[in-house]
Amino acid sequence: MNVPATATCTRRDFIRQTALATAALALPRSLRSAAPEPPPARKLGIALAGLGNYSTGQLLPALRFTQYCRLAGVVTRDPAGKGRRWAQSAGFPEKNIYSPETMGRMADNPDIDIVYVVTPNGLHAEYAILAAMAGKHVISEKPMANTVAECDAMIRACESVKRTLAVGYRLHFDPYHREMVRLAQDPDFGPFTTLRGDDSWYMGNEQWRMQKKLSGGGPLMDVGIYVIHGAVMAANASPIAVTATERPKARPEFFKTVEEGIEWTMEFPGGVTAKCTSSYNENFNRFHAEGPKGWVDLPSAFGYNGLRMTTSRGPVSFPTVNQQALHMDGIARALLEGAPTPVPADLGRRDLVVIEGIYRSAQLGGKRIELDYST
Repeated sequence: MNVPATATCTRRDFIRQTALATAALALPRSLRSAAPEPPPARKLGIALAGLGNYSTGQLLPALRFTQYCRLAGVVTRDPAGKGRRWAQSAGFPEKNIYSPETMGRMADNPDIDIVYVVTPNGLHAEYAILAAMAGKHVISEKPMANTVAECDAMIRACESVKRTLAVGYRLHFDPYHREMVRLAQDPDFGPFTTLRGDDSWYMGNEQWRMQKKLSGGGPLMDVGIYVIHGAVMAANASPIAVTATERPKARPEFFKTVEEGIEWTMEFPGGVTAKCTSSYNENFNRFHAEGPKGWVDLPSAFGYNGLRMTTSRGPVSFPTVNQQALHMDGIARALLEGAPTPVPADLGRRDLVVIEGIYRSAQLGGKRIELDYST
C-alpha cells in the first residue's frame, strides 16, 4: 500500500491563506469526541533518523500509543550497535536499520512510509532531502533547519517527488494551546493585543547545542522558537517586524559561538505586539495573552506535560495527552486520507524567517527589521 502522493502542501497554497499561524489547527478527532474510532487498515511505518534523547525519551514511548503509525525502522551512524539494539528492543527487522549512507535503499522498502528527522538542527536538511529522494514523506523536528535557505531546499526536494514535508510542532495538538487559539478567535473573548512569553532553561553541561554549526544558534533556536510559535498562534497572524537584543553573557567561556540569552519584540498586523525572551541561564516556561475582553495565562506553557491554564473566565483543565503521539498520528492520518498535513513545512519556514530577522536585529544593535516571507 502506497501512501497517496497528493497529500502535499505547496508554498503557493499556503501563502494564499490569510492566517498562516493557524492554517492547520483542525481539532483531531481524538480530542473532539470520546467515541472510539475503528483502527486503520494499516499503520504507516515511521523510521526515526537520529536516536538521541528526544527519540529515546519521547518519540519511542509515544509510538506505543499511536493509532495511525508505528515504529518501523531507524537511521543511525551506528547501525551495527545502536541500530541493532533498537531493532531488538522495538521488534522491527534489522533490514530496516539504515545509516545516512544507505538511506537511498529505503526506496525499495515498503515498511517505511515516513522518515522523522530528529538529528541536531544542522543535519535536518541533509537527512530530509535524503529521505525525500528515497520516496518517503518527511517530518522534520523543530526548528525545521538552520536557515531559510535550507528550508527552501527541503521543500523543493519533497515537492519534486510529491512527498509531504511536515514539521515537529507538537503544540498544534496540545489541548491548552488549541484552547488559546479558540479563545483568541472567540468574538466575546478575543482578539489578543498584548502577548508575553519566555522559554528558558539552565544549560550546565557541554553538548551539541553549544556548537553553532549543529544548532544554528542558542536558546532562540532551541526553545525560543516555542515562544515565537505560541505568539503566532495567539495572534492568529504572522509577525511583520521584529526588534531584538542579545543579553550580555554571564558565561562567555561556555557559550562561545551561540547566544546565552536574547530578548525580542514581534509586531503583528493591527498593532498587536509580543515581548519575548529565551535563555540558557534561567528556568522559565510561561506565556500570557490579553486583550480588551479577556486574558489567558499559561504559567507552564511549553512543556511535554504538566501544562496549566488560567483565564479571565476562570481556570481551564484538560485530560493529560501525549503530545508526540497526537502529533505523529495527526500527520499519519492526513497522509492516509490524502489530506494536507496539519503542520506543513511553511510553518517551519515562516518561523526561520522570524528567527533570522531576530538575529539580524540583535547584530545591528536592536534595529527594527521588517520581515519578508517571499521566496
